[in-house]
Amino acid sequence: MIQQLEISGIHMEVGDDLRKYAVKKIGSLDHFVPRAARQSMHAHVQLKELKQKGAKECVCEVTITLPQETLNVTEGTVNIFAAVDIAETKLRAQLRKYKELHDNPRLHRRLLVRFRRKPA
Repeated sequence: MIQQLEISGIHMEVGDDLRKYAVKKIGSLDHFVPRAARQSMHAHVQLKELKQKGAKECVCEVTITLPQETLNVTEGTVNIFAAVDIAETKLRAQLRKYKELHDNPRLHRRLLVRFRRKPA
């Protein structure tokens, strides 16, 4: 679970159920980050409700600060829970790429050598 997770609402009240849902979805993304970067990982979730000409749009904006990079995702839909889901899916893909680039390369080499030694 992400240790530093801030959830704020703009033009809306963030209820307990929405807060728990966002913590559950966004907070579990630390599995896609290298272990060394988990301690300094910081996530900020902004939930907005925009009303334009009778149409309501809910926007979920997530910013994750990592040691070498900052990841941003903005998603808007009619339902705020759906916006959190889609933002979580996009962040998952970005964090996988981050982990591939910044993970320990020596560990990968050791694992590859270990698997090559086993007879098939």
